[in-house]
Amino acid sequence: MKEKVILAYSGGLDTSVLIPWLKENYDYEVICVCIDVGQGNELDGLEERALSTGASKLYIEHVVDEFCDDYILPCIKAGAVYEHKYMLGTAMARPLIAKILVDIAKKEGAVAICHGATGKGNDQVRFELGIKALAPHLKIIAPWRIWDMKSREDELRYCEEHGIKLPFKADNSYSRDRNLWHISHEGLELEDPACAPNYDHMLVLGQTPEKAPDEGETVSITFQAGTPVALNGKEMKLSEIITELNALGGKHGIGIVDIVENRMVGMKSRGVYETPGGTILMAAHDQLEELILDKETLAMKKDVGNKFADLVYSAKWFSPLREACQAFVESTQTYVTGECRMKLYKGNIIKQGTTSPYSMYNESIASFTTGDLYDHHDAEGFINLYGLSTMVRAMKMEEIAKNENK
Repeated sequence: MKEKVILAYSGGLDTSVLIPWLKENYDYEVICVCIDVGQGNELDGLEERALSTGASKLYIEHVVDEFCDDYILPCIKAGAVYEHKYMLGTAMARPLIAKILVDIAKKEGAVAICHGATGKGNDQVRFELGIKALAPHLKIIAPWRIWDMKSREDELRYCEEHGIKLPFKADNSYSRDRNLWHISHEGLELEDPACAPNYDHMLVLGQTPEKAPDEGETVSITFQAGTPVALNGKEMKLSEIITELNALGGKHGIGIVDIVENRMVGMKSRGVYETPGGTILMAAHDQLEELILDKETLAMKKDVGNKFADLVYSAKWFSPLREACQAFVESTQTYVTGECRMKLYKGNIIKQGTTSPYSMYNESIASFTTGDLYDHHDAEGFINLYGLSTMVRAMKMEEIAKNENK
């Protein structure tokens, strides 16, 4: 009986070529696994393609809700945004994909897992660290670091030489990654930072702010302990809320960012990301937290959120530090309950009001009128004590200046 390899399979040219390549070079039985994290119609026709190319079977694992509840939601609660712009759409999906690959490898008794990530990107690190964390005994095969093929044309030539017919051409398109949270675009004009993105050719989930409707649209999002639970008053699970907000955000040109980011492997890369629903959810969560969290907790949470983002981006999902950061974040979310209203208008998210039973905003204190809890006269003593070190230093500097002028 042949040994088995699990292939992370998307149905694209790269992973289609990998099936005959693995059989030729390792004599493995190839079992394909496609993990559905919300990539939509990209799943159509996969089984027929995988089997016709030489796989013994194909698993299609639908894990959209697990992706939302166990991977996206912790990032929303943490406010995790890498380098202030990237909302981790690809990065947060990779550890779940690695987990499913390991689960099926164990089920099938496979000896190896193969992925099609390139040797220049982050995904090779994310997949492999995830596999090592969950099944260190499994062999990992990364063909782009092994084989001689260097281009799409080489892959098509390999298929032709091996009598494999695939519905692909050496076309001129962006390299994309899509799931329920986002879609990323790399390549073509984006490889030159001096070039503006060709949004008319590129965008998938929405349109530019210039093409968005002239009338704004108001939405409300309800949170319970940091978790989005309703959209416009209708209770929904998180995956449904994200789906609805993707449509609304895309319509109004929300969540399009052009980023030059620092990859793990040491290079800078440029990409355009569409994250319409995620951008709205992150803004709403921030809007609610600023009403509820005290100054010190909010400041600390921003630091932890930045660290959380870096850990997720840098393939450290399965790490004690990520778990510890998430535990801190969860402790801050106990009272993050309430409703945020906002207007979506030509790429902008405009506050329309926030309410919470746990709001720390006290109108009688914050208003310009004197209330029972705050006496304006108390400010004088506070200022004197708060500024004492500043005043002492100023007095010392004056004393030094006088001595130097004698």
